[in-house]
Amino acid sequence: MTPKIVFDNVSRRFDLKGSSFLALDRFSLDVGDGEFVTVVGPSGCGKSTALNIAAGLLEASDGRVTVDGRPVSGPGPERGMIFQQYALFPWLTVRDNVEFGLRIRGEPAARRREIAERFIDLVGLSQFADALPKTLSGGMKQRCAIARAYAVDPVILLMDEPFGALDALTRVQLQDQLLETWSRERRTVMFITHDVDEAVYLANRVVVMAARPGRLQEVIEVDLPYPRTEQIRLSPEFAAIRNRVWHAVYHQPPAAQAAR
Repeated sequence: MTPKIVFDNVSRRFDLKGSSFLALDRFSLDVGDGEFVTVVGPSGCGKSTALNIAAGLLEASDGRVTVDGRPVSGPGPERGMIFQQYALFPWLTVRDNVEFGLRIRGEPAARRREIAERFIDLVGLSQFADALPKTLSGGMKQRCAIARAYAVDPVILLMDEPFGALDALTRVQLQDQLLETWSRERRTVMFITHDVDEAVYLANRVVVMAARPGRLQEVIEVDLPYPRTEQIRLSPEFAAIRNRVWHAVYHQPPAAQAAR
């Protein structure tokens, strides 16, 4: 598989009260074109730091990240970022939120509306296109955020625990909807989560990170067919992979434990 995102020995240090804190330590990973990769690991292991460097929101202290062979030096239109907190403009309707990036890009009004309506329909919010965010449920707000990210046509989606604040039922529904959309669009996805079940259900591969400072612990293939279904979620094969990921996250070698 052709690499789309390449982390090449990426480290990141933060300065805290006169001292230096190593959040990410020589992290290397290739994410293939069209691949769905999830990233799990203990709190503080550098998952979000790695994602923010790929998004161009943080700079690496050492090493580099490339997209299609070009070094990442800042945010770019080929990368769409979706956060846990929806980051919607509260004074704009669903349609206007989805159109926002297109407006910044200078798309004509008719074209903006056409694109926005396509993706609003894709995430099942057509009946709420004129609603303000305050009238929407948490799941609907997140769907709006996903539609906004899709509307600017990124080839890569970077998702930082996007379903973490949602109730269990809404979370499962959005997982299924995200996979349905990914199956049609085949964008490259890097998805951060604390939920082992979610990581296994969504991914082609699960990346397990070691505890602080963040390092690559293990990469686990998820050899389960798409579309993913409730039957797959309840299958012995799913349970076996889940148990392997769980063990890799919560039973790390003593050296990793000592670094916390």
